[in-house]
Amino acid sequence: MSEERSLNFIEEIVEADIAAGKHDGRVLTRFPPEPNGYLHIGHAKSICLNFGLAQKYNGKTNLRFDDTNPVKEDVEYVDSIKEDVKWLGFEWANEFYASDYFDKLYDFAVELIKKGFAYVDDSTAEEIAAQKGTPTEPGTGNEYRNRSVEENLRLFAEMKDGKYPDGAKVLRAKIDLASPNMLLRDPLMYRIKHAHHHRTGDKWCIYPMYDFAHGQSDAIEEITHSICTLEFVPHRALYDLFIERLNLFPSKQYEFARLNLNYTVMSKRKLLQLVEDGFVDGWDDPRMPTISGLRRRGYTPASIREFCERIGVAKRENMIDVGLLEFCIREDLNKTAWRRMAVLDPVKLIIDNYPEGQTDIFSGENNPEVEGGDGSREFPFGRELWIERDDFMEEPTKKYFRLGIGLMVRLKNAYIIKGESIVKDADGNITEIHCSYIPESKSGNDTSGINVKGTIHWVSVEHAKTAEVRLYDRLFKVEDPSNEDGDFKDYINPDSLQVIKTAYIEPDLVNAVAGTPVQFMRKGYFTLDKNATADKLVFNRTVTLKDGWVKK
Repeated sequence: MSEERSLNFIEEIVEADIAAGKHDGRVLTRFPPEPNGYLHIGHAKSICLNFGLAQKYNGKTNLRFDDTNPVKEDVEYVDSIKEDVKWLGFEWANEFYASDYFDKLYDFAVELIKKGFAYVDDSTAEEIAAQKGTPTEPGTGNEYRNRSVEENLRLFAEMKDGKYPDGAKVLRAKIDLASPNMLLRDPLMYRIKHAHHHRTGDKWCIYPMYDFAHGQSDAIEEITHSICTLEFVPHRALYDLFIERLNLFPSKQYEFARLNLNYTVMSKRKLLQLVEDGFVDGWDDPRMPTISGLRRRGYTPASIREFCERIGVAKRENMIDVGLLEFCIREDLNKTAWRRMAVLDPVKLIIDNYPEGQTDIFSGENNPEVEGGDGSREFPFGRELWIERDDFMEEPTKKYFRLGIGLMVRLKNAYIIKGESIVKDADGNITEIHCSYIPESKSGNDTSGINVKGTIHWVSVEHAKTAEVRLYDRLFKVEDPSNEDGDFKDYINPDSLQVIKTAYIEPDLVNAVAGTPVQFMRKGYFTLDKNATADKLVFNRTVTLKDGWVKK
């Protein structure tokens, strides 16, 4: 955004720290995704915040994968996350993994045991949950809480050595079973999980819990500002406590409101359901709110960064209208996308008085919004053209300014034509529209003196290329499907994808490159799909030219 904006509350904290000489004025943030799925637009907000802070204050950002749960994690997700961060325009200073610190974290756990701050518990998950009490009733200790340091050290070492099956024992922090913060009631630090890890293989069969790994990883890297979403507010006390008890670098956690976007879901679990149940064509389906889905749909890094800038950084949750995201991509593509003609619902137009076999070559600007011009392209014109079916009306209404019998309209960058007659099939459908053209009305050299109010686009029948066009729309038909009765999948928009098998396009679009934006005049913004081939061109609609959704 060009206008100046006030500082958000995290920027105020950072500037105050720099002014006070805290950490010698150094700023080091981190983006710590768990590699158990693809990143979505909510993660984009966190990426822009963490990397943006570092850029603004001459700092750095680490990319750290929180790979402490080997059952759900995969190298595929690691690779996709790195691709997404780079695509958004950011570079990380260091690439780390929580698994890099497994040895140190184990040593930290041993240190806490020796200090009397941790113990091995043989209770089941259900027993531990019951022993924690309720928000209004304190928890109760069990017999394992009073184990000796020596016994805890032995049992924890045996856990590490694989002596016990999954779920047989856990390591818990000894804190305060009467704490009003339920997370401080002796939380789990380690659990047994005999699972192959995508980086450490079978070296470990015990894995640290998020609350034990995260703060210590921040401290090891000497992160100055650890920025999380609001659901981690109750975790902050535990974050600080572990760092204090281990006497580590004093990283500090700060929380901001996560991004909630209407007409979609942002839960990885629910997004995974959509993929696994076949409601979408993978994580990068252009209807998905994933960064890879937005990229395939034709969204640009600049539009997503602008969107994140506009919604700002707040301390209170709210629902953001997806219309703002669509506005940002329209603003960007209006300045960058080349204009081309494409006919999606074709009907044949025959110009009776145009010489048979003759071809004219016309030209048009690539993008009239670019100051100083963005070049032009040429396109052929012939006696037979494809036009949009709804650009002709057999019985025109009073304010209809397109083509009809006796009505005149301009063909974009070409001539003025007049509707003369139509041909219908046995079912009453129009198959041909016949018209005449005014030779003196050529665009750029019009001496006809005729003024018309309407202009329509077209493609030469002889020279047109064909393409499949996919019209994507919002995935859900209600604003907040997660809060509706029943299964969220019941609210999927049945019109979220309409496929036009044969559309006619300007011939030079055969040279389009996947990801390159193009405006189909009067139809919307599109991009060539990543899976398109020279034999089968496929264009995805990024967004319509105007917002067609109205709040009900």
